[in-house]
Amino acid sequence: MPELPEVETTRAGIETAAKGQKLQAMLIRQRQLRWPVPDCLPQVIVGHTLNSVERRGKYLLLGFDPGHLIVHLGMSGSIRSVEPGALWRTHDHVEWLFDRNCSLRLHDPRRFGAILWHVRGDKPLLEHPLLERLGVEPLSQAFTPHTLLDGVKNRRVSIKQALLAGHIVVGVGNIYASESLFRARIHPQMPACDLTRQQATRLHAAIIQTLQDALESGGSTLRDYVNATGEPGSYFTIHAAVYERENTPCRVCTTPIRRIVQGQRATYFCPGCQRLRRRAPSRG
Repeated sequence: MPELPEVETTRAGIETAAKGQKLQAMLIRQRQLRWPVPDCLPQVIVGHTLNSVERRGKYLLLGFDPGHLIVHLGMSGSIRSVEPGALWRTHDHVEWLFDRNCSLRLHDPRRFGAILWHVRGDKPLLEHPLLERLGVEPLSQAFTPHTLLDGVKNRRVSIKQALLAGHIVVGVGNIYASESLFRARIHPQMPACDLTRQQATRLHAAIIQTLQDALESGGSTLRDYVNATGEPGSYFTIHAAVYERENTPCRVCTTPIRRIVQGQRATYFCPGCQRLRRRAPSRG
């Protein structure tokens, strides 16, 4: 699934290509995504300028005068720039044609993505049901070790699942959660509520560094992911220490990397570097 670095890379690409341009046409080839694409969209936004391209968690927020498109890339979606009039590929579902021969297409093989519409003048955008309960942005000043520690204090699920839930911090998906926990030397199955202050400090720093590294390399080389220019990222080839490295030697201690399944998602970790230590029960 495209995670925060992939979505942020896509956001920056869309901003560079289309911000400030007037939308000339919106072509919908396949409406049936995670939720049906509203029929009214072309009539509502064509002729209006793309004023802003923002991101909240894994959602892209494209601002026009009448309102905002809320776009999610789902499990395997991407938005890329194409030549106007280019042949439609299989799984190309929606195209936006802007001034200056700029054309953007949504490509989504599994159709788990979404394009929703939020009318300007309704309740604030960030109070939309998909956005209002999201945790803090990991690369913002609001994300601190204290935020992390406070968010997990009553949660008995594993620390990996707590990160994936997105209620404490957003955008730390499956790939980067495994990598961050490895960097912080925390076992992915440790109960979230057992996180110590020292571990929270390490994990906070690891999440930020992992995401920054991924942003600098353009995101992950997911099988289906390309950025807005159609190029894959290179995170795995440069940085990945554990993800999809099952049975290969740990680069720190040479212990073979293990793979387990948590909440139907693959987790990779080093049993040598990430030992599971449970907090001793309190007395009295």
